[in-house]
Amino acid sequence: MSVITNSSTLSTTPTHWPLERILFAMAGTMTLVSALLAAVVSPWFLLLTTAVGINQWLYVTLRGCPASLVLKRFGVTPQCKW
Repeated sequence: MSVITNSSTLSTTPTHWPLERILFAMAGTMTLVSALLAAVVSPWFLLLTTAVGINQWLYVTLRGCPASLVLKRFGVTPQCKW
């Protein structure tokens, strides 16, 4: 039994990540790195976690943060249509 599918009915998934997904990945990575550094090196690295949190709130409230502005310059497009 063979199944024939029409290529036009297949879901079209983007080949690149949208801005929100990249920002979420960057924030998670920086939070994990700062927690590891705070545990191993110095508790002062928790300031990096604070900076990540502030940038996330900037993105939510002002629709932009430093990382999103840089990524938009490189051509990353947002998925949210605010």
